[in-house]
Amino acid sequence: MAFLLETPPADRHSKFEDLQGLATGTLLMALSVQFLQASDLITGQVAGLSLLVSYWGGWSFGVVFFLINLPFYAVAIYRMGLVFTLKTFAAVAILTGWTFLLPQGMSFAFLHPLAGAVLGGVSAGAGLLILFRHGATLGGVGIVAVWLQDTRGIKAGKVQLGFDVCVFALALALFPVVTVFYALIGAAVTNLVILTNHRRDRYIAR
Repeated sequence: MAFLLETPPADRHSKFEDLQGLATGTLLMALSVQFLQASDLITGQVAGLSLLVSYWGGWSFGVVFFLINLPFYAVAIYRMGLVFTLKTFAAVAILTGWTFLLPQGMSFAFLHPLAGAVLGGVSAGAGLLILFRHGATLGGVGIVAVWLQDTRGIKAGKVQLGFDVCVFALALALFPVVTVFYALIGAAVTNLVILTNHRRDRYIAR
């Protein structure tokens, strides 16, 4: 537990700060999942694309999600470094734990889809923002989004929003228009939070 007492340089997070950042960010993401599930909404990003592909082809969601993520992890290793990749793997593992624990302690009797979309979007945006600031993502498009912002100056929120638009366009073939509409609102809220807050010229700690 010695790392609890270490004093990091001013421009870097300590190991303990990174640990609490991963725990807090993934907890907010798991809370977002609870909001979306309670209001019967779909999601975007690679998880949403994997769901659409599994419905379309009748394949296992887990297998599709794993295969689609492989190219993104390759980008993480070769472009973002081993530390970033390991933090991302850790974040995914912690999120898996939270998504198991949260339903044991909370439930919703009613949650309107619009409320679920907004609450889920804000929680997801805040969670991803925390993960980004601690050098991690939840895999998938988030890896490419952070890389493009850091190397090309393309805002991460714009990259993720563009991908979500494509996913939800495909979702129209499988889900009611109203469901897709509310889900798109949630994705827009998430990416708006990231777009307006994830700026390296304002926050430089890593």
